[in-house]
Amino acid sequence: MPSFDVVSEVEQPELRNAVDQARREIDNRFDFKGTSAAVELSETTIQLRGDAEFQLEQVLDIVRMKLAKRGIDVACMDPQEVAKSGTGVKQDVLIRQGIDADLAKKIQRLIKDSKIKVQASLQGDQVRVTGKKRDDLQQVIALLRAETFDRPLQYINFRD
Repeated sequence: MPSFDVVSEVEQPELRNAVDQARREIDNRFDFKGTSAAVELSETTIQLRGDAEFQLEQVLDIVRMKLAKRGIDVACMDPQEVAKSGTGVKQDVLIRQGIDADLAKKIQRLIKDSKIKVQASLQGDQVRVTGKKRDDLQQVIALLRAETFDRPLQYINFRD
């Protein structure tokens, strides 16, 4: 029976490359010379540091630009509150991955309300959609792409 999986993942090598490119640009930019502006990656958190909130916004824009160039949807970013630390400020940006239960229920409800003859089931942090016809599955993908969610979705393991 044809099926596909709906997931929300960020490729770690691409994320690491984007953060490295942002770090290099920050090191080379004239307006950041002699400041504490920096960016670091740890697992699924990007930590931004700077002298002032304005500088943090610039660093965040650089990171967004580099992520977009590497093909990572910036909707996965969840900037936290800016915190003062010593002489500067810092901010954590969480990289959201996986589909939580609320989003999975929303996806399942959307698919069920569309009256397309498919079944959606939650499997861990992904939603598996199965149906008898390939065309029905493609309609579901088009339906989900037209909807806006709080994080980017990918459609993988499309099988006939």
